[in-house]
Amino acid sequence: MIELKSITKIYSNGDISTYALKGISFRIKDGEYVAIMGPSGSGKSTLMHILGCLDTPTSGQYFLDGKDVSSFSEEELADIRKEKIGFVFQAFNLLPRATVIRNVALPLTYAGVPKEKRFTIAEKAVVSAGLDEDHLHYYSNQLSGGQMQRVAIARALVNNPSILLADEPTGNLDTKTGEIVLDTFKRLNNEGRTIVLITHEPDVAMHAKRIIHIKDGGIISDESN
Repeated sequence: MIELKSITKIYSNGDISTYALKGISFRIKDGEYVAIMGPSGSGKSTLMHILGCLDTPTSGQYFLDGKDVSSFSEEELADIRKEKIGFVFQAFNLLPRATVIRNVALPLTYAGVPKEKRFTIAEKAVVSAGLDEDHLHYYSNQLSGGQMQRVAIARALVNNPSILLADEPTGNLDTKTGEIVLDTFKRLNNEGRTIVLITHEPDVAMHAKRIIHIKDGGIISDESN
């Protein structure tokens, strides 16, 4: 599904060039649960943006489902994000004045799915993310942190993406609530979903089945867990 070949990312500021990624190469198969772990400044956020088609590499190739997306246009990358990748972020990014069902259905609205159909799809995504149906008409500010993150997971699932990309998804949660969210990822992976988890926390990374550890823009280990 995912193959990176010698991915390099360089940020330039005048005469100064900073290498964020230095020849990153790896493959992720369908149905894998992979954690990409590293300290602040390791390059993991840059790598996440490239994997999520939010940015392009300076050099190297990124193959997604056999297509080299590293040279795609902004419009083509937007289509890839819409069709193949679901994002879960640390900050939840929910609309506070919208109900759970409306937050989850939002990507379907942009995709032009009819109202009745998108609410049915959104309801199934909420249940799949492990949130009780009783919360469908709650507003996000009526929910706990863990419930909000599960709404965010449901929103990421609603377009049925082939990849779920989670960036520090437990960063704003206490340990117990974080474990509930991580259990949700485990269950989704057991159902066949490909998950890539970005984290700086070893105990969070341990929930994945494979850990790619990066430091100073390069891979220092890649091991099954």
